[in-house]
Amino acid sequence: MRLIFMGSPAFAVPTLDALVEAGHEIAAVYCQPPRPAQRGKKLQPTAVQQRAEALGLPVRSPERLRAPEEQQAFAALGAEAAVVAAYGLLLPQTILDAPARGCLNVHASLLPRWRGAAPIHRAILAGDAETGVTIMQMEAGLDTGPMLRVGRTPVGRKTVGGLTDELARLGARLMVEELAHPSPPRIQTPEGVTNAPKIAKAEARIDWTRAAAFTERQVRAFAPAPGAWFEANGERVKLLAADLIEGVGAPPGTILDDALTIACGTGAIRPTVVQRAGGRAMTTAELLRGFPLGSGTVLP
Repeated sequence: MRLIFMGSPAFAVPTLDALVEAGHEIAAVYCQPPRPAQRGKKLQPTAVQQRAEALGLPVRSPERLRAPEEQQAFAALGAEAAVVAAYGLLLPQTILDAPARGCLNVHASLLPRWRGAAPIHRAILAGDAETGVTIMQMEAGLDTGPMLRVGRTPVGRKTVGGLTDELARLGARLMVEELAHPSPPRIQTPEGVTNAPKIAKAEARIDWTRAAAFTERQVRAFAPAPGAWFEANGERVKLLAADLIEGVGAPPGTILDDALTIACGTGAIRPTVVQRAGGRAMTTAELLRGFPLGSGTVLP
């Protein structure tokens, strides 16, 4: 099948690979333009662009798709379908209508739950027992289109990094299956709709007055990046992994022992992997050897 692929981050790469391995013809790969990255602010191509170029596929990276010439160029590719996975740009109706089978999206949630930009983070933060991938037919609304195929997985104690990788692989498999054996569309119902807005920077800061169960989910929802963090000794410390400790009664933010167990609004957490600003990830024991945080200290 002649396809257009549209995606940008690493999440989308397994789907691109799966389409190529399945023998589909990729007419063009669309991704967001290179952006300044890291300390040198050097332009960095997206993960999809890097992979597409390695595969010898033509890459297009327009800033937007509203210009008539961009829409005409898209339609001129003559694709039967466009496969979209975390592309990051809104698709005008002209784009949605151009391929014969429309645009099919790999969305990382069990729609209609978690429509929007950050469904994996939101599922972990909310304490969802399971999440998954929905293959959907795209329409003008935000993740409102008919559902075609669904795959599920338990959340457990997975981090956003690990769960993203798992869902990327699951979505790739489901998309290949859907293209080979189209499913009857199922309209999304209003019941169970939730929104998954982009993560704000402030959400990564730990609030010790919150329940320990939420704080532990917060740690997993932001690991490995951007990293949930707290302030200690005048600097930020990222908390990349932590154990949940129940049955603790102490003022929130109080360090309870020499293992850096920290009281929360209810319960406590015990960090196991941390990272100082500009440093490497390390165990809590490594941190405490050169960064004193004694029992009884109250963190802000």
